[in-house]
Amino acid sequence: MNRINRVAIVGGSHGNELTGVYLVKKFQENKNLIIRPSFQTLALLGNLKAIAKGRRYIEKDLNRCFYSQDLLDTTVSTYEDLRAKEIKQLLQSENQEFVDTIIDLHTTTANMGLCIILGNQHPFLLKLAADLSANNPLVKVYIHEQQKSSGFLRSLCNFGFAIEVGAVPQGILNAELFQQTEQLIYNILDYFEEYNQGKNSLKNPTLTVYKSIGSIDYPRNEAGEIQAMIHPQLQFKDYEPLHPGDPIFMTFAGEEILYQGDSIVYPIFINEAAYYEKGIAMHISTKELIQIGEFSGFYDFDDIV
Repeated sequence: MNRINRVAIVGGSHGNELTGVYLVKKFQENKNLIIRPSFQTLALLGNLKAIAKGRRYIEKDLNRCFYSQDLLDTTVSTYEDLRAKEIKQLLQSENQEFVDTIIDLHTTTANMGLCIILGNQHPFLLKLAADLSANNPLVKVYIHEQQKSSGFLRSLCNFGFAIEVGAVPQGILNAELFQQTEQLIYNILDYFEEYNQGKNSLKNPTLTVYKSIGSIDYPRNEAGEIQAMIHPQLQFKDYEPLHPGDPIFMTFAGEEILYQGDSIVYPIFINEAAYYEKGIAMHISTKELIQIGEFSGFYDFDDIV
């Protein structure tokens, strides 16, 4: 039978996302908060230099440095590439198995509330998400499919996932969201403990999820300069339906640009500050209701569906 043996909580992969930074520091100073009898929990700070400087990163985005080929490349030299290798080693201490799950803590300037980001649809993760959303209706679930070791920290193990919280300005702490995130982490750790004891019961047989189908960039000129802003009617409307013909951008002259898609989509990460450089004005998703099967026994932790 399989069980959760080692859990990693990582904050500060982006140095200016302070909720994760200060939660990890709190857990490092008060380890009893994250101790559970049946598994080990590691609290780890991500981009140490960026945290010290209050910046997202030093040379490149650490949360895009965990590709398998980069971790094996002996020629990489940026601080983030080298730190990614260090983090991977920390997550697999000598004579121990790699962590079973990574809880990667992030904040966003978008109005995401409390969001769990899953990289796959394994029943273990779906049932965890269903349990969390049943305990707290504010929790949203975003499925952004990716292969293992696909660049994101959470993709280093099959059951890694991110907690994305907002709206929070970069370099700012929000006490209410800090406390909500902290409680969500405790709920996750309690769930793992109950799982190891075979006590998980299905609280919610259905789960509403938002599934990624792509992203939309800002209108730009030939030089790559932005030519329009998020439309006021769309700003802070994460998870709300965007219909064909709805206003999506507004030019600096005040002209509306309408959404040209063929079907209703649900924007997420609307106007995220860190995504300007990535060419992303918002992610778009579908909204689906998933049936969650009753739990029986232990899941195969090598089986991803």
